[in-house]
Amino acid sequence: MPLFSHRQSSPLPTATATATYSSKLLKPLKPNSASVPTRTSVPIIVFSLVSLLIGLAGTIFAVAAIRRSRPLPVFRCGKSDDTFRAFYSISGSRKLDHNAGLLERPKLLGFVGILTGFRGADRRAAMRSTWFPSDPDGLLRLEQATGLAFRFVIGRSKDSKKMAELQKEIDQYIDFLVIDINDEYVSLPWKTLEFFKAAFQHFEADYYVKADDNIYLRPDRLAILLAKERTDSRTYIGCMKKGPVITDPKMKWYEKSGHLIGNEYYLHAYGPIYVLSAEVVASLATARNDSLRMFNNEDVTIGSWMLAMNVHHEDNRFLCDPRCSPKSIAVWDIPKCSGLCNPALRMKELHAMSMCSKSPTLLSNDD
Repeated sequence: MPLFSHRQSSPLPTATATATYSSKLLKPLKPNSASVPTRTSVPIIVFSLVSLLIGLAGTIFAVAAIRRSRPLPVFRCGKSDDTFRAFYSISGSRKLDHNAGLLERPKLLGFVGILTGFRGADRRAAMRSTWFPSDPDGLLRLEQATGLAFRFVIGRSKDSKKMAELQKEIDQYIDFLVIDINDEYVSLPWKTLEFFKAAFQHFEADYYVKADDNIYLRPDRLAILLAKERTDSRTYIGCMKKGPVITDPKMKWYEKSGHLIGNEYYLHAYGPIYVLSAEVVASLATARNDSLRMFNNEDVTIGSWMLAMNVHHEDNRFLCDPRCSPKSIAVWDIPKCSGLCNPALRMKELHAMSMCSKSPTLLSNDD
């Protein structure tokens, strides 16, 4: 019995001692193990939340940027200024947003750009005293009556005096489209391309007309011509011509790259006035400048582009009438001069003739 009693009693205190020892050993660990995570977890949680918010904001911004619709570019040349629209806006739809891709442009039957230069002040004065309106209200009335907008088109000069004189004229008449190109006669093909690009940027027209500042024009009859129904959306209208390629450097119309053309020019319009349809100008407006062949002569250059674009050539002799007639649209001294000879004087002489300035508008039935 004593032995049995001893065996039963000895394990009990051993178990109790072990439990007591273990509890004493673990008790100081509990507060330490609980306090350490509590102190270090607060800044970690705050940092995690801030990082999560930053990451979430970045993700939202990236998704919005990807899904945002990007405007299509319609104009790839330098800055151009329509001084008339900067001064006078017909309606809210005529506001120009320089930051937009597809711009809100006036819808017109045609836009007529009168290409002029820094030496053409007397020609512009003669035009403003004859068929071209001399004030913004007159330009507006002409646009409303014919569906045609008219502007003098000029580039820029490094000569500050020339630019100052031009600015005075702009401030007085407000009838210019100023394009971003060095305005020199030798750069006329480039200037013409920049004109079409700027015109397409500022105006949504069915037709774009390039004219020189040395012709007498009847805007009412030009509007009748452009309003004619046509089946081909790619149209090139003008007084069409052919002729021998000038390869003599001493001659006026010398063509340096004549060897690329051959002995005779392809069919193309005389330079003083011609018309391109909207689809044709849209292609030019989005073309890279260095992708287009430039010849010495502007009319030859345009003609080469028209061949490449497979346009319809529409010949109209009333655009190069040597005298005023009941159907003449543009009058100039063909073939003696490329335009009117002595235009500042001849413009006024023609305007004084009733047949030129007062004859009624008539539909041309020659086509």
